[in-house]
Amino acid sequence: MNTLNKIINSPVNVTSVGFDRRMQAYPKRMEWNGATYYFVDSGVRVRRGEHGSCTLTMSDGSQNYCLRQHGGGWTLVSLC
Repeated sequence: MNTLNKIINSPVNVTSVGFDRRMQAYPKRMEWNGATYYFVDSGVRVRRGEHGSCTLTMSDGSQNYCLRQHGGGWTLVSLC
């Protein structure tokens, strides 16, 4: 396993969302593992799935989080 990425695959609770200029939702705040994380921007959309899922890379200013949106939920895929 690459030491720069830590695979998580854990559901998270997104407690605040924003919308980019194309009106696509992105997380602004999430709760995971007993802590709250605030993201500094709208992230980078790295992949759009065929079935309404997408993967975003978000940052809280010190750590990057790879999140997957699927249906109405979010999963923390990895930390990098």
